[in-house]
Amino acid sequence: MSTLLDISMTEMSPVNQASPVPAKMAMPDAQTVTAVTHWTDRLFSFRVTRPQSLRFRSGEFVMIGLMGDPDPKTGKQKPLLRAYSIASPSWDEELEFYSIKVQDGPLTSRLQHIQPGDQIILRPKPVGTLVHDALLPGKRIWFFATGTGFAPFASLLREPETYENYEQVIITHTCRDVAELDYGRTLIEELKADEMMQELIGAENLAKIRYYPTTTREESPKMGRITTLLEDGTVFRDLGIDGISPETDRGMVCGSLDFNTDMKALLEGFGLTEGANSEPAQYVVEKAFVG
Repeated sequence: MSTLLDISMTEMSPVNQASPVPAKMAMPDAQTVTAVTHWTDRLFSFRVTRPQSLRFRSGEFVMIGLMGDPDPKTGKQKPLLRAYSIASPSWDEELEFYSIKVQDGPLTSRLQHIQPGDQIILRPKPVGTLVHDALLPGKRIWFFATGTGFAPFASLLREPETYENYEQVIITHTCRDVAELDYGRTLIEELKADEMMQELIGAENLAKIRYYPTTTREESPKMGRITTLLEDGTVFRDLGIDGISPETDRGMVCGSLDFNTDMKALLEGFGLTEGANSEPAQYVVEKAFVG
């Protein structure tokens, strides 16, 4: 899943030279950009100030964006908003987001040019299904991500409750190229090495993380779609696990619509039932990206 709802990783295009975002804009729900990192020519992450009133559960998303171009007739501007998963954990003083860059994307063609000090719109009404409350207790949690669908799991991997609830945390991340894995790989490496995180979560808990990256185009140590590797049992052999069982395993899925659909079928084939905030079960899918 992408953190931008209407575009998946497979639809990314080279970046064009869109006009930079103005340094200061009079916007409703404005937050200030504090940091920007460009991971590839198609991927970037950024951090913004957090509204004091904002409370969210790790794994949720919010609507963010910029003001659109003035109407040629009236001169009025309307907000251009998309739903983005919050990549930072619920306890962080700032908010982090992970995004793709799209050549003619109404929002990302401009959002990719933001710099520290610029402002974005952030509607402080978090929602989402990728939360611990939507799952029944289990022993092992699987995070299945493609592309920028890693974002909600970047939040959950830094959430102490994840390690309180599970004995093992497995994060799979499938991208086309090796460089597209850098955001997730770097986050996990820094998470395990960070003294503050070791104190907050515990080194023994961080040791529960099993990271399983794969690529579908560029050659890497593990090639193939995660759905295929689950179907033929490769994942289980590689991790030394018997399989996925409704008695012990819980899953969260975040990717393109096709990926989510395929993963739903796979997990239900393993006997898992889809859950929701109102009715917890064994796996959940980020429905925000449907459509």
